[in-house]
Amino acid sequence: MLIQLDKTMSLSLDDIKQPIDSHLRQFEKHFWQSMRNQRIPLLNTVLRYVFHTKGKQIRPMFVFLAAKLQSDVTDATYRGASLVELLHTATLIHDDVVDDSYERRGFFSVSALWKNKIAVLLGDYLLSKGLLLAVDNGDFKLLQIVSRAVKEMSEGELLQIERTRRLNLDEEIYYEIIRQKTASLIASSCAVGYASANPGDTQGEQLAWNMGEKIGIAFQIKDDLFDFGNENTGKPKGNDIQEKKVTLPLIYAINNATSSDKKRIIYLIKNHRKDRKKIEEVIDFVWKSGGIEYAKQAMYRYRDEAIALLRQFPDSVARQSLEKLIIFTTERNK
Repeated sequence: MLIQLDKTMSLSLDDIKQPIDSHLRQFEKHFWQSMRNQRIPLLNTVLRYVFHTKGKQIRPMFVFLAAKLQSDVTDATYRGASLVELLHTATLIHDDVVDDSYERRGFFSVSALWKNKIAVLLGDYLLSKGLLLAVDNGDFKLLQIVSRAVKEMSEGELLQIERTRRLNLDEEIYYEIIRQKTASLIASSCAVGYASANPGDTQGEQLAWNMGEKIGIAFQIKDDLFDFGNENTGKPKGNDIQEKKVTLPLIYAINNATSSDKKRIIYLIKNHRKDRKKIEEVIDFVWKSGGIEYAKQAMYRYRDEAIALLRQFPDSVARQSLEKLIIFTTERNK
C-alpha cells in the first residue's frame, strides 16, 4: 500500500535545502579545501573543472539532514559530507574511464579532456584525500561507514560486469547489483550524517543506513526508467540497452514475454544494440509489456519503505525536508 503524499508539497531543491542552506554553503568551502592542490598546477586545473561541473549535491544533503534528525550538525558532519562527496566524485571519474564516456552532466568528462591516465590518477587522488581527511581528524567511525560503501560499490560493479556478459535476467541479482552499486553510497551518506552528530548510537546509525539503502534502490530504478523515456535527462535514450545493462523494466518485460518474443529481444540486445531502430524496437516492447509500470510500482514501494523508516525518528523540520528529498528522488526529471 502506497503512503498517501501531500499533493501540495513543494519538491523544489531550494525549498528542501532550507533547513540546511547555510550548512551547504559552508560545505562548499570545506569541499574545495579538501580537494585543492597548490603544488601541482595541472592537478589544480583539473580539480577546478571537476568542482565547477559538480551535480546537485544530493548526497551532502542527505548527510546534513540525517545529522539533524536527532541532534545537530557538527564539525565532523562537514568532514563526513566531504568524505562522501570525494568518494562519489572519484567513482564517477573512474566510471567514465571504465564506460569510455565522453560526457558527464552535460559537460565533457575528465577522461575526454585529459585522457584516461590523468582521470584514473585524479580518482585515486580524490579517494586518498577523503581517507586522509578522516584519519587526520580521527573520524574512524565515518571512515568505517564509507569504506563499507566502497567495498559494496566495487563488488556491485564487478557483479554487473559478470552478469552483463551473460545477459542474466534475474530480478534478485538486479536488486543485489543496485543495492551495492548505487544504494550503498546513499546509505553511507545517511549513516555518516547521523553518526557524525550522534556518536555511539549504533541503533540510530543502522536505521539511517537501512533508510538510505531503500532510497538508493528507488533512486536507481528512477534512473533506469529514464532510459525508456523522452525526458531531457542528459542520458541518451536506450543507453543502458546499448551497454547491455539489464534493468528492471527490461527484466520484467522479457520474463513475462512469449518464448518467441523473448528470443527476439535477447537477440536484438546481443547483436544489434548499436542499431538505433532496433533499440527503439526493444524500448517499445518494454512499454507494451508493462515493464515501465512494474518498475514504477517497485520504485514507489522502496520509496515508501524508506519514508516509513524515516518516520521512526522524531518529527522535525529536518525530517520533513528529508521526506521531501526522498520523494524528490522519485519525481525528478533528470
